[in-house]
Amino acid sequence: MINVTTENFKTDVIEASHRLPVLVDFWAPWCGPCKVIGPLLEKIEAEYGGRFSLVKIDSDQEQELAGAFGIRSIPTCVLMIGGKPVDGFTGAQPEGQIKAFLDKHLPPGDAHPANEEALDEMGEEDPAQALERLAAELHQNPKNDEVRAELAQRLIEMGLLEDAAQTLAPGLNQLPPKARLEAMHHWLLALRFVDEDPQGGHTVDHWDALIASNKRDFPARLAKSRLLIATGDWPAALDELLEIVMRDRAWENELARKTCVALLELMTPSAPKVDPSTIGKSAGGIELSGKAAATLDPQSELVSRYRRKLSMALN
Repeated sequence: MINVTTENFKTDVIEASHRLPVLVDFWAPWCGPCKVIGPLLEKIEAEYGGRFSLVKIDSDQEQELAGAFGIRSIPTCVLMIGGKPVDGFTGAQPEGQIKAFLDKHLPPGDAHPANEEALDEMGEEDPAQALERLAAELHQNPKNDEVRAELAQRLIEMGLLEDAAQTLAPGLNQLPPKARLEAMHHWLLALRFVDEDPQGGHTVDHWDALIASNKRDFPARLAKSRLLIATGDWPAALDELLEIVMRDRAWENELARKTCVALLELMTPSAPKVDPSTIGKSAGGIELSGKAAATLDPQSELVSRYRRKLSMALN
């Protein structure tokens, strides 16, 4: 797997795809489904033993590349062969569907299982072992909401939605529930809507048609936002939710506002550990302040922008 930017795009994608098919994974750090499909794609790349190359492009950091491919939601995967895109798919697809997609285009060859010993040497924790560890820690200390949140998030990312709901339930019974637990609850509601509700099978175009005929069709706006959340387009989901907030903040016990707050919590980058001596400086030691410093973290800027939009909608 290779991380691609505008600097190495020509070499590692365009030129490389003349020698070997290249699967381009457009993702972003805040995207929940991206965290599901990313490790799965890496696993498949290893199993296919050199039949294709996987590269990842952070669509937030590389907006020029995302725009060139017309990326409208993430995760989106594009297969490049001979320097040109030949096919693609959007959303966190199951392993079987991804393999079927690849097998339509890749040259024949034997797939080989991933080298488990190599993974062990890299110090990567097996997902099942991680679940067992977190479950044991939570059993020992049921009031540890940080562990509860991490366990629930891993379950969601692995598609174990019912288990995630059961894990979250005790924490949600607290008054008030912790912000992180409440945030994952709303993420889970969106995923379960798409997976379990008959209405969840409709496309964005279906909901757009309903909204066009009635701007105050809040159930349609909420359904569209949940579809966008489930497919990883969280900024677009926020835009739809803000439309509800501006028109009727109190609708469904402020559900739109609460979902906005939840998404912003999930999108907020974890605070990095900072050396006090480097505060306000770049890696080269150059003093930074104000807007110049803010531009170093586009994800934080995105979250701040939507927090301002929510604040304006509420006032």
